[in-house]
Amino acid sequence: MHHFTERSERIPVNVIRELFKLMADPDIISLGGGNPAKESFPLEEVRQITDYLLCVHGADILQYGVTPGYLPLRQAYLEHLARPKGVQAEVANTIIFTGSTQGISLTLELFCNEGDTVLVENPTFLGTLNVMYKMGLRVVPVETDAQGICIDDLEEKVRRERPRLLYTIPTFQNPTGRTIPAERRQRIAELAAKYDFIVLEDDPYGDVRLAGEPVPPIKSFDTAGNVVMMNSFSKIISPGLRVGVGVAEADIAAKLEALKQGADTHTALLPQAICAEFLDRGLLPAHLQRIAAIYRERLDAMLAAMAKHFPADCRYTVPEGGLFLWVELAGDIDATRLLERAVAEEKVAFVPGAPFCVHAEDGRSCMRLNFSNSGPKQITTAIERLGRLLQSETK
Repeated sequence: MHHFTERSERIPVNVIRELFKLMADPDIISLGGGNPAKESFPLEEVRQITDYLLCVHGADILQYGVTPGYLPLRQAYLEHLARPKGVQAEVANTIIFTGSTQGISLTLELFCNEGDTVLVENPTFLGTLNVMYKMGLRVVPVETDAQGICIDDLEEKVRRERPRLLYTIPTFQNPTGRTIPAERRQRIAELAAKYDFIVLEDDPYGDVRLAGEPVPPIKSFDTAGNVVMMNSFSKIISPGLRVGVGVAEADIAAKLEALKQGADTHTALLPQAICAEFLDRGLLPAHLQRIAAIYRERLDAMLAAMAKHFPADCRYTVPEGGLFLWVELAGDIDATRLLERAVAEEKVAFVPGAPFCVHAEDGRSCMRLNFSNSGPKQITTAIERLGRLLQSETK
């Protein structure tokens, strides 16, 4: 008999993992995962860059690298992504991770001991919640509204709970698609300085903007060095490259480097070099426009179908970017039970809201829908089927 650690037993069943199993069925239309559209991948550009890198820098690119990351990528990230958004940082403030998920995990490991209190948005990304549960952290939710974190509730809970860290996805949040306005972002940075806690700003979706004007990162308002910002190339180039970037005070970055060295020595050099070359060749702006056109069409199809087929008393967010929207179902509908029916009867998958909430009951009658991974016709068909199911639930 195998004896597993208590730590491993703290991780609940991951709904996303189960969804991937369902997606093996070609008849299922999945609105559940968070995959970018295959059509969005810059295949030809990446092929040309890879050929160039292997021809010109092949031996070096296939060698071991340094733990904080490939220097040209750190420099390109600052020049093309961080500084244009108002983030004042130098190379010593950056570190490359094997996906921003690694950066999030190591930041939690750096600042939090077992039993420490952390704050999260209600709801928040279930993957990060699972990391927190595994670490044995005490997770306290902060109330949100249509503009994200409610500042009054945040300050009250900071005073009462004395957290080590606040985790937030301020732009096109996963799962809701909401964006925190600049005024609230500034207040979050000010509260972090006043009460001396870390803000872990997770920003994988911020450059996938479909409408509206960009909002400065929380990090741009950071005067005390208490904000650690994570970015990712997963949604803007390719998730398969597994490249993320962290920005923090130099002493924090150095500590994260030491932790990363013990985790995987360094992120693979070839994917880092591909990202650096992609940025330095000036390919990203046009690529982001192409992504936005694809996703805008899919989001519009989803919203139009929901307006037509969903019960009138359902409420849902209308995001200006990202990959997701959040649905609050009317009545006492259990979204987890609804998923079972949706898969069995209508061949449609989504993610129920409960796993995104510290207190499952808060998300019991909610669901997250993804609009990036299916075409407009599939989305319209899936929403029509879900609408039929929801109408039957309310009769």
